[in-house]
Amino acid sequence: MLERCNVPTHPNRRRFILGGASAALSLAGIPGAHAAGGRRRIALFNTNTGESLDTVYWAEGRYLGEALTRIDKLLRDHRTNESTPIDLALIDLLYRIRRRMRVRRPWHVISGYRSPATNKALRKNIPGVAAKSLHSLGKAVDVRLPGRTLMALRRVSHFQRAGGVGLYPGSAFVHLDTGRVRYWIGRGVPVGKRSALDPRANGYDCPCCERDQYLV
Repeated sequence: MLERCNVPTHPNRRRFILGGASAALSLAGIPGAHAAGGRRRIALFNTNTGESLDTVYWAEGRYLGEALTRIDKLLRDHRTNESTPIDLALIDLLYRIRRRMRVRRPWHVISGYRSPATNKALRKNIPGVAAKSLHSLGKAVDVRLPGRTLMALRRVSHFQRAGGVGLYPGSAFVHLDTGRVRYWIGRGVPVGKRSALDPRANGYDCPCCERDQYLV
């Protein structure tokens, strides 16, 4: 598990200093990371608050605490204004996907962290919201990437095999998380198009999110 440096720790999170061989390993599989000077940059736009962020969050073999704090704030629960440390693996996943898709525009974030109070309220009104949502653990985001289709985003996200990938064409976003690897289609997909969208039709054999313990 990746850990933050120089950031106030959450009482339930174990952390260690990332450096040396660990940093080198973390660069593996990130195309062009060394060519970019060994820095990782993320750009985010919160569709609920209108806030935006474009920052280098990793450089010289370590995560940058101030940048991570800013990321946590932008991805906070806009309903309660609460935030939590966002999973570093999730931040790195967003970095890799955006870099792979060669997009300069920021991620559009529909949902980031979700407080227990917000999650409870959503469960009462929206089918499929889990009691143990990964959003409430800082390990999930609902996003879209301007300039790229949802299908293209979904396809590149699948290849990362870094966690869950859920396509929600009706709501125009893709859910990404760092839970176990699995793929699904959100409710509301037209029946006539479901076979074309079904991940299992493309060689994937993973349970749908609706059957998982952790839903969106």
